[in-house]
Amino acid sequence: MSKVTYIEEQGVGIIEVNSPPVNALDQQVLTELSGILDNVSNEAGVIIITGAGEKAFVAGADINEFPQLKRRDGEALSLKGQSVFQKIVDLKQPVIAAIDGFALGGGLELALACDFRIATPRSQFGLPEVKLGIIPGYGGTQRLPRLIGNGKAKQMIYSGEFLSADQAYHIGLIEEIAESAMEEAMSWAQKILRRGPIAVQATKRAINQGLETNILHGLQIEARLFGEICETEDKNEGVHAFFERREANFTGK
Repeated sequence: MSKVTYIEEQGVGIIEVNSPPVNALDQQVLTELSGILDNVSNEAGVIIITGAGEKAFVAGADINEFPQLKRRDGEALSLKGQSVFQKIVDLKQPVIAAIDGFALGGGLELALACDFRIATPRSQFGLPEVKLGIIPGYGGTQRLPRLIGNGKAKQMIYSGEFLSADQAYHIGLIEEIAESAMEEAMSWAQKILRRGPIAVQATKRAINQGLETNILHGLQIEARLFGEICETEDKNEGVHAFFERREANFTGK
């Protein structure tokens, strides 16, 4: 039976990890998630990733897979998880994590690969790998410091302690707290869908690529993308709509 599902609603692609109660990030989940990410429809303008059930978004990797791991197997497992989550980063569409419950270990690393994160008040966050004598292996040591800063990331990873939703919000780990993370994520998705899709996708590329280089190169990336957009019909429509004081009708061309 499938552990990851994909549906589209009102232009939004919804990816759900459906293996309650904890939605463990086992090899089947990684494989199915990878396949879905490879085949996301161009009809979806925004993607939401969430978890099924009432306990967890994704509560981490399946620890039952760990006892037999040796050096080569461990490195291969880490590279597989990293490659799957990089597909989230590389999607042209914005990706929102809708978190309700635990986002731990690989589950938090999954959320970190998304563009922004919305969580319920009862959600908890952590990278507790050191409690098992291992380290985060699906991008946590790299993405968390880039998001919340080195000191706070090291504090979280070294201790393995959990954060509440309120604590996570105050350090910038999540962008919003809502009683229904999914409803709030859908609301944000609909706002984004009303904007110019070419511009939104170019913005994602500019930010992500710019963060991986120095600011001078990042500014060059921004200028190149700005120039490319000036050749689009959407740019003309957006400007005309502004002067005509009406809502723009973007077509993605």
